[in-house]
Amino acid sequence: MEQQSHKVKSADRVLDIFELFTGGTESYNLTEISKNLNMPPSSTYLLLQNMLKRGYLEVDKSGKQFRIGYKLFMIQNRYSQGTSLSEEFYQVAEKIAFDLNETVSLAIRSGSQLHYIGEKISTQGLRYTPNQGETPPLHATASGKIFLAHMTKEELLELYPTEQLEKITDKTIGTLTELLEELEKVKSRGIGYNMGETVTGVHCVAAAVFDAEQKVVASISISIPVVRITDELWSRIHDWIERASSELSRKVYG
Repeated sequence: MEQQSHKVKSADRVLDIFELFTGGTESYNLTEISKNLNMPPSSTYLLLQNMLKRGYLEVDKSGKQFRIGYKLFMIQNRYSQGTSLSEEFYQVAEKIAFDLNETVSLAIRSGSQLHYIGEKISTQGLRYTPNQGETPPLHATASGKIFLAHMTKEELLELYPTEQLEKITDKTIGTLTELLEELEKVKSRGIGYNMGETVTGVHCVAAAVFDAEQKVVASISISIPVVRITDELWSRIHDWIERASSELSRKVYG
């Protein structure tokens, strides 16, 4: 019975941590969570690390400030909408793949990283195959730039406090100044590009999925090896990404 009681107590503490974030404060450190909930720091630390590992919490670059993670978005999306984003994504992705036979992905943001939560892989021998759970930096991806373009200058500076940015390939944007210039272009055209910035020889086009309040909740993208790109195919990719963005936003959140 003692073991069962302990399990219930731990579950209550996890729920208490979630409820703490409903108070309007975006992030807390270990000490703040422990004091607010009157929990021992040692057991609080263990709970936070487990929630962090499972994706229910995330930390800032310092590794000390905890905030709600991407996993809750996935659960919310599944149950708070009459129509599932994932289900609608796969229906749209099937149509895109049938016409283009290129890889289609669905992603969400987690801090400064991108999380792929859905994908329809091209059947061609040479193809890009992102893995669900893969977490590339936002600034190196087309979908990531969509999220960044809808953030305030203050939010961007919090994510990127220094001028130098992590480079994944020699094409990756390497400075904050360059990134801000690129994001202005993303804002004006509503489309994000990744021109070999994550994987050499692979280009990607992305657009936003908006909720009812016109906030970006996800991004859909199409990836294609450079060797297959033609003017005609590039045009069709743009047509599809715009249609997919509009369709997902309308059907799931409209």
